[in-house]
Amino acid sequence: MPMAQNHEERCLSIKLWPPSDSTRLMLVERITSTLSSESFFSRRYGLLSKEEAANNAKQIENLAFLAANDRSSEEPNTDGSSAVQFYAKEASKLMLDVLKRGPTVQERGPVKEAMIKTVEISPVKEAVFDISGGQRGFVDGALATELLRPLKEPGNSYTKICFSNRSFGLEAAHVAERILMGLQKNITDVDLSDFIAGRPEPEALEVMSIFSSVLEGCVLRSLNLSDNALGEKGVRAFGSLLKSQKTLEELYFVNNGISVEAAKAILELLPSVERLKILHFHNNMTGDDGAEALSELVKNCIALEDFRCSSTRVGTHGGIALAGVLRAGSRLKRLDLRDNMFGKSGAVALSQAISGHLGLTEAYLSYLNFQDKGTIALANSLREGAPSLRILEIAGNDITPRAAPALAECLAIKHLITKFVASENELKDEGSALICRALVAGHDHLKELDLSANGITRIGAKVAAEAVANKPDFSLLNIDANFISEEGIAAVKDALRKGIKGLSVLGSLDDNDEEGGCDDEESEDDDKDENGDESSDSENELKTKLENLKM
Repeated sequence: MPMAQNHEERCLSIKLWPPSDSTRLMLVERITSTLSSESFFSRRYGLLSKEEAANNAKQIENLAFLAANDRSSEEPNTDGSSAVQFYAKEASKLMLDVLKRGPTVQERGPVKEAMIKTVEISPVKEAVFDISGGQRGFVDGALATELLRPLKEPGNSYTKICFSNRSFGLEAAHVAERILMGLQKNITDVDLSDFIAGRPEPEALEVMSIFSSVLEGCVLRSLNLSDNALGEKGVRAFGSLLKSQKTLEELYFVNNGISVEAAKAILELLPSVERLKILHFHNNMTGDDGAEALSELVKNCIALEDFRCSSTRVGTHGGIALAGVLRAGSRLKRLDLRDNMFGKSGAVALSQAISGHLGLTEAYLSYLNFQDKGTIALANSLREGAPSLRILEIAGNDITPRAAPALAECLAIKHLITKFVASENELKDEGSALICRALVAGHDHLKELDLSANGITRIGAKVAAEAVANKPDFSLLNIDANFISEEGIAAVKDALRKGIKGLSVLGSLDDNDEEGGCDDEESEDDDKDENGDESSDSENELKTKLENLKM
């Protein structure tokens, strides 16, 4: 009986994953043979040489192994059979990509050997090395050696590396240091977002310092340090890297705990930002004083095209400071300042700043406390400029019908607009109707209109539906969280049914309050004239205001 039990335990202990080194080598040899043999693909796309086939086979096997290893880690209590199947399937898929691509190295007599230096699976994978996929977790020295092995392949042409979503310890950092040392001349884009999660502060700071030192020799185009708890200590841990970069075009500090001191440290360490096109700060603790330090940095970003400073606790003082330096440039295409407290004065300053950015296509300006005065200033500025504006978001700014005419006049001439979001304001029927009528003619590119939570009843909802019903590219009308009666919803649906896309464009109405407004059956009857047609005083008033509106 004990013998049978031991036999059973031995059977149950057999694991199919991971494969042995000899098994992996055997697969490489098979792939090499397949890639260099005559076939339908070789006759159509060309035959790979033995050398190129062998190099491709090594990388195919390695990529397939890493992908299957991630799959296996997600199913730790199995025998590994699913990982083996995934391993084979992934290798087959990558091998097919190479066969369809054909040879990348042309034989040229005596110099043939010298030309075979790089192994590329596809145009996308030839430059990017990314380990962010798969299971999130800690990386020790052994795992780092395995994960980063492709970077050690002779002649690889990786220029972009992404170590995101993996937590590097000291051993892993030292492994990466040795490998990256030989790639400094090639690397142009580095993503180290979320790569020290869960590490004690002393270890995290040392890991950051190691990466900073080894990457110091790179001439970077893009650097992403997001989702790491940096603070001032973390920023200074990357000091040698930041100081060495004079050609950066993209820089990301998102969710980093950037305080006033940290913002000042960034300003101090960065030597040159004249080439910077993208600068992202989001979800930090920058505040007004930090915004002032940041504004000194932005002032020198004369090529800036994409600026994000959202959810950074910036008030009126800091908003005015940022707006002031934005006036120095003229190339902004995308501006995201959401979730701050600029207020009316900050909005007026911002409207003056963006008037010179004629190429602006996306403006995300929600939850900034603009109120009517700030919104009117913004609308007037955008009306005079930004001819190619495609996205405008101004949700949660306490906007009333008083600002609606200025918004309507602005939107009326923005024929390329694809998305307009004005949710969580107080536009009511009057303001909403003015805006919607401005979007009726010449706005065939419009895809999304959001007027949710604006105190709209049947009248405003119906005008909104009629405005978008016949737009060929339209996809979403959001009028939820309003006070639209049952009859109003029926009118909206009827208007949309008559349009191009039908009811498919109508968003959820789960939070609509059918009894919250005055749009009940009695008022519905009162709205009908002696012929039974809907022609209420309020709707007539709206029509009068729309007729007098200058477009």
